[in-house]
Amino acid sequence: MLFNSYAFLFAFLPVALAGYVLLGRRSVTLAAGWLTLASLFFYGWWDARYLPLLLGSILFNYATGRAIAARTGRPAAGRLLALGIGADLALLVVYKYSALFIDSANRLAGLGLPVPELILPLGISFFTFTQIAFLVDAWAGKVHETRLVHYALFVTYFPHLIAGPVLHHGEMMSQFEQARNYRLRLNNVLIGSSIFVFGLAKKVLLADNLAPLAGAVFEGDAHPGLLTAWGGVLAYTFQLYFDFSGYSDMAIGLSRLFGVKLPLNFDSPYKAATISDFWRRWHMTLSRFLRDYLYIPLGGNKHGPVRRYANLMTTMLLGGLWHGAGWNFLLWGGLHGAYLCVQHAWSARFRLPRPLAVALTFAAVVVAWVFFRATTLHGALDLLAGMAGLHGVALPEAVGRLTGGAAPMLAAAGVRFHPGGGEQFIATWGWVTVAALIAFLCPNTQQIHARLRPAIERVAPSGGLRFRLSRRWAVGLGLASTVCVLSLSRPSEFLYFQF
Repeated sequence: MLFNSYAFLFAFLPVALAGYVLLGRRSVTLAAGWLTLASLFFYGWWDARYLPLLLGSILFNYATGRAIAARTGRPAAGRLLALGIGADLALLVVYKYSALFIDSANRLAGLGLPVPELILPLGISFFTFTQIAFLVDAWAGKVHETRLVHYALFVTYFPHLIAGPVLHHGEMMSQFEQARNYRLRLNNVLIGSSIFVFGLAKKVLLADNLAPLAGAVFEGDAHPGLLTAWGGVLAYTFQLYFDFSGYSDMAIGLSRLFGVKLPLNFDSPYKAATISDFWRRWHMTLSRFLRDYLYIPLGGNKHGPVRRYANLMTTMLLGGLWHGAGWNFLLWGGLHGAYLCVQHAWSARFRLPRPLAVALTFAAVVVAWVFFRATTLHGALDLLAGMAGLHGVALPEAVGRLTGGAAPMLAAAGVRFHPGGGEQFIATWGWVTVAALIAFLCPNTQQIHARLRPAIERVAPSGGLRFRLSRRWAVGLGLASTVCVLSLSRPSEFLYFQF
């Protein structure tokens, strides 16, 4: 069930919220149980056959975490932790990586083993990593809230279940204990709805319009020219940006309706001046998980530069594989690991002006996205060759006519003109320009909502405090909501659903 669908907006969400609020007046436990069942229904809407897998994972990790917490500081806790993490990773490997490993073994050794055709359960990476963190924290003595209904809700909570953020039990389960979060508050509704509309607009109006323009290059003919290659790759760069940013906004906005605050997961990453800054801004909760549960346990930066670079590379390679079972994701992660190593070696000696640093970081990220999106290594290298100008420069004849007298000079400089494709070329660069201006020059969602005083005004009539939308903000949200809803006749999945 997609956030950007009529079934979700006009059926599931109102029913789930109404039941949550009504039951919350009687019992926190009943309301938490209702929201857990609603979240399971939300997940089962995709394929109910995978509900036992999710429920089994929850019960296993809950029981294992309780057993570990009861034995904290004893050798048995370590053995149980190893058992729990091993079981979680085994489940992930079977469903997500077994086909890759067997296919690779067949290619390298000619084994001829049958490759399993397993459907990847939605959100398996997210709910697996979430529960591994729970087990590790139980071993470290950091788990204090142990009610099953709250743990089940923490794992299945529908705003984050499919595509994140990767939640930490400490920041979520404590919120499920607070009775005031089970009350419908007008301020939560206003701010949550506003954030949700921002995310919906990013997805429907920007990402979905960029998608076919990116697909035309990644799935089209080989040997793209310089401008065609860059146009398609930049279209994907901004499609992924607004698709994931939109999902993150919608998740935060939806959760706010239920009185629960999710952690920030996206913070204008293309404005980053270094690769490490990029990872502090992109998928922030995954970066936090990889830092706290992989990079630091490996030793972090405490054992000299060589060990630090090895830890960085290991973390990013595994982070790449987390995104998908393909060598392209491993290459993408390895490229970012190399970027981080170069950055740390470089920053000790040189410092670039911020505009140049942002441009260089953005260019490095764009190059890496080619491996992230391409389905084959040959296709990625061919596209990179086009971006480097090795396939020449080609323009549609219609674009050449728009240049007027400059067309002969362009032809003399080696630019080739070809029939057709003018509308696609203009549309691609038009949308890329609009997306770039928004991403680089406009404040992001949380910056806008941090200054909501002019939009959501607090007034104090004789009956007490209440909140109301300013007329300008209400009209703007109403218009944006109407345009988005009218565009939902064919809702598209979020890109991070595949991870």
